[in-house]
Amino acid sequence: MTVTAVDPDAAAISKGGAEEQARAQRNLGWQLLWQVLMNQRRALVLGVVIGITWTAAKVAVPQLTKAAINQGIERNGALLSWSLFIAAAGLATGLLTAGRRYLAFRESRWTETLLRERMFAHIQRLHVGYHDRAQTGQLMSRASSDLQQVQQFVVMIPITLSNVSQLFAVTLILAFTDWRLAIVALAPLPFINVASRRFSNRIHPAVLAVQNKQAQLASVVEESVSGVRVVKGLGTESVQFNKLRKEADGIREVSLNAASIRSRFLPAIDLLPSLGLIAVLGYGGHRVVNGDLSIGDLVAFNVYLTMLVWPLRNIGMMVALGQRAAAALVRVQEVLSTEPAVQSPERSHALPSREMATAVGAVSFDDVSFGYGEDHLILRNFSLTIAPGESVALVGATGAGKSTVVRLLLRFYDVVNGRITLDGIDLRRLDVHELRRNVGVVFEDTFLFNDTVRNNIAFAKPDADQATVERAARLAGAHEFILQLPNGYNTPIGERGFSLSGGQRQRVAIARAIVADPRVLVLDDATSAVDPSKEHEIRDAMQTVMKGRTTIVIAHRPGTIALADRIVFIDHGGVAAVGQHRELLETSQRYREVLASFVDESSVVD
Repeated sequence: MTVTAVDPDAAAISKGGAEEQARAQRNLGWQLLWQVLMNQRRALVLGVVIGITWTAAKVAVPQLTKAAINQGIERNGALLSWSLFIAAAGLATGLLTAGRRYLAFRESRWTETLLRERMFAHIQRLHVGYHDRAQTGQLMSRASSDLQQVQQFVVMIPITLSNVSQLFAVTLILAFTDWRLAIVALAPLPFINVASRRFSNRIHPAVLAVQNKQAQLASVVEESVSGVRVVKGLGTESVQFNKLRKEADGIREVSLNAASIRSRFLPAIDLLPSLGLIAVLGYGGHRVVNGDLSIGDLVAFNVYLTMLVWPLRNIGMMVALGQRAAAALVRVQEVLSTEPAVQSPERSHALPSREMATAVGAVSFDDVSFGYGEDHLILRNFSLTIAPGESVALVGATGAGKSTVVRLLLRFYDVVNGRITLDGIDLRRLDVHELRRNVGVVFEDTFLFNDTVRNNIAFAKPDADQATVERAARLAGAHEFILQLPNGYNTPIGERGFSLSGGQRQRVAIARAIVADPRVLVLDDATSAVDPSKEHEIRDAMQTVMKGRTTIVIAHRPGTIALADRIVFIDHGGVAAVGQHRELLETSQRYREVLASFVDESSVVD
């Protein structure tokens, strides 16, 4: 048996580094939380005013009670008048409590909404490469449950401000009433402060672990629901269930750890004020018997002391909520601090207008190199010029880089070397949104939204009239089957459009691209899901759409390839041959091999 020696110094350094990292992360969370609160300065000031007023009404009740006992009962004074004063103070407290609560929920929901909108907008701005690596469930968790943690903390801010003002007011009144009795009553306070600080340090990593586990569980659920057809098709429900059970057990374990920490500290925070109450009853009772303290003073003193219990208990709860909110904001900030790798320039150039230019849609790839990783280039010194209105078919083996060409044209990624121009302007000098409005793409993996057929077709232009939508549907060969749906164009098509067949979804996607009316139309293997017997219908429609419009066709089927004015054969990351289909068949053996492989694959599928 081999025994591995462990360096105690190295272990200590590792532990110290982890503690330092946890401390830095905790400090960052509180800094982010402070920034959030500073955005609500006006509401906080209003909360302070309401809190002080509420405190004044609240602390007046024991004083009025003391006067009612000393003067109304012992001296047969105007007991009814004192009772009315107490009722008025109670009514004022109730009204101020309602105002405080409304303010708390208004500001907390405003904060949650603002952060959620900011989070969603930032996620949409992030480059495609980020989404390639990020888990959808993790992003959903940060945009939902983590922001709810912040909301639950912010809603307690006005309440806590009132409690803090009550704590100070009661402490001052106790000190001025009887300083010796006040010392006895407030003796547990330093211990509460120590317990709260230790609780804060222990609970932060525990709640962060809970939130991380919840995000992992959300990822499993999201993948299982999105891929339910794959799961059911392969009969792997038990596999996904085991994944979920593992994550659920993990949440239970870390949640119990957090609950264990709370169970050790929160009872102490609750118990310590009660010890002060017991001490006051013992010491104050002797002073009443000796005649050094009136019954009214003792009653008021005890009432005031019970008024300290909830604010002191609230400290522990606020620390726990604050730690959870701080941990949540650290996770949110991880996303918000990510800068998009692809951004619009500060001073963008405008594309020439279609009305002023004689021809638009010229595309040029100048000596472009690109790879998804640092060690492997997909495109190497790729050069291609497409004239305005010309249609070009990109043909190549799987992994040759055809779809990469489209992603670079959309600026989903930026080139490593070289440049790409649209109408003579480098894509990196164009506003990203303007670029993508002028390049319409029908992807191989069709995605439709859970909406009506009409709204899916008009997605790029929601204000498009019905005639425009129907024209696009006719060109895409979709009009006839749409009319056969239960509500025609107003028929909801369900999640991802799965109520339609693959070919129908593809036609709707083509119609969507037509409505966008781009300068450049890209069909990324857009007829792959269409039945071969129906393919000629879409090809005829696409010929009409492609006339006078720059079009890039990525295709495997010879009939679709034949739509293009010329064919560009891509091999080993570069342009291997350019010409007509028959010409390339006669001159390029590699082209013949690639087409033959496509035919073999389709025959296997068919």
